[in-house]
Amino acid sequence: MVQYVNAGVAFVGCGSAAPVGYLDNDDLSRVVDTSDEWIASRTGIRRRHLAAADESLRAIATQAAQNALAMADLTAMDVDLIILATSTADDLFGSASQVQAELGALKAVAFDLTAACSGFVFALVTASQFIQTGVYRNVLVIGADVLSRWVDWGDRRTCVLFGDGAGAVVLQATDEDTQLLGFELRSDGTQNSCLNLAYQPQPKELTDTIGVAQGSFQPLTMNGQEVYRFAVKRVPEVIEKALFRSDLSVDQIDWLLLHQANQRILDAVADRLKIPSQKVLSNMAEYGNTSAASIPLALDEAVRRGDIKPGDAIAAAGFGAGLTWGAAIFRWGKSALRAEISH
Repeated sequence: MVQYVNAGVAFVGCGSAAPVGYLDNDDLSRVVDTSDEWIASRTGIRRRHLAAADESLRAIATQAAQNALAMADLTAMDVDLIILATSTADDLFGSASQVQAELGALKAVAFDLTAACSGFVFALVTASQFIQTGVYRNVLVIGADVLSRWVDWGDRRTCVLFGDGAGAVVLQATDEDTQLLGFELRSDGTQNSCLNLAYQPQPKELTDTIGVAQGSFQPLTMNGQEVYRFAVKRVPEVIEKALFRSDLSVDQIDWLLLHQANQRILDAVADRLKIPSQKVLSNMAEYGNTSAASIPLALDEAVRRGDIKPGDAIAAAGFGAGLTWGAAIFRWGKSALRAEISH
């Protein structure tokens, strides 16, 4: 194996995918007591793409990865490592190896990483460490979630928010200046109850003296007000710390790329950082909250539209269950492709 000790990190490809089927706000109003006006005014969401019963997380993650590899002009056999950020694996033991097999990336190590809506940023930083220490050259980072499996479709406080999707980036070792400029990651388990998807045990007696718990996971629950307060306070802080580590100021950022949780959160964070609205990337109206997929999905669309250009400085931040939050500052390095995205 060629060693690239103290290598820099280059962003050389991105891709995304989403189920074809979607549920718009008017359709959702037939499922639960809500309306397009109520949802859009509070969240900015107009519709969400949903995986059908026969669609898998593996399939949409693989499609996003294939699109990213194509942009990077790499084959699956070039990939050394696959990190799949997800909270909704098809298999509780993980889906990264299934994606590896589907891609035909037979030389790649593959594992899942779970940090909910912060997962992609956490995976991006994790991948960079393998590159910078010289262990791997080409790393595929995927964020994918199918939260429609775990939403209570009778709870209008949560079911209006979430959609399904996947996004991916290809990172590559470089002997030029690194494009991952700085990061900051945080966790606070004392606030776990604000947003969770909990296992509910059911006792099962095996003998007169020995019992185990066998149950299932319950639908997602969220305290929306607490999550909003947490995000609006903590996300600007973590972005500022990551910018400090990057030796950049806020006004040097070309794009603010936040987890697509709620348009009000995006607006409030941008306002606190004094970042103008035209620098804030948002595709929430089309996809809703796709958890770990939201950042790379929005990134891919902006690159393919030609909005993000080579050398642009991007402040990306994720936040969500755990509670976890984190920011990464990077420059986009691949020539923008002006092509329509087909999912």
